Amino acid sequence: MFKILLIDRCHFTRTGFEAWLNHSGLFPGHYVVTGLNNLFLAREHILQWKPTLVIADLYGFRQDIHHFQQLSSLLNASERLPFILLQSGEDNGMTDWLGQFPVWSSLLKNASLEEVATTINDALTSRSCAERPTAAAPLLTRQEEKVLTLWMDGASNQKIAAHLSINGKTVYTYKRNIRMKLHMDTRFSPFLSLQESKS
Repeated sequence: MFKILLIDRCHFTRTGFEAWLNHSGLFPGHYVVTGLNNLFLAREHILQWKPTLVIADLYGFRQDIHHFQQLSSLLNASERLPFILLQSGEDNGMTDWLGQFPVWSSLLKNASLEEVATTINDALTSRSCAERPTAAAPLLTRQEEKVLTLWMDGASNQKIAAHLSINGKTVYTYKRNIRMKLHMDTRFSPFLSLQESKS
């Protein structure tokens, strides 16, 4: 079973891409697709969930300086995986910077679906000889991903509970489970840059 990780800040791109991958019938075998808009969580997925393929539009993350450290850590973590880079923005030196990391393929985000499908099939075919797990599940549940996103946006437990229509104690439990799954030392771990959290 193949595991595909999508990284993109745009919710509509992630959900659209996920739906297309799941329902197009263009790709071989069975696979699980997980879409993320968080570099910290994406790095942990790469290290622990071990996807077969990573597809990412990293241009949306370049606005914040600390994201360059996270991008470096993310790309270094995925160096043994096919990594398809989708280019959505103005270059501004991003391609040169990304050139130092292993990238399977680089496509414009407005490339034809046929071209994207061919690239994905080539990447999956290159991994088909690798040992495939018999079962695959996302690292975090959808609800845990929602809690983590709101948590990292600075929402309090009460705001998270109100937004997701759950109990405040349930939010605490979700946060504890997230910390355990992502091997976070403290409740502040999601807010530290990856370089700081390594030391």
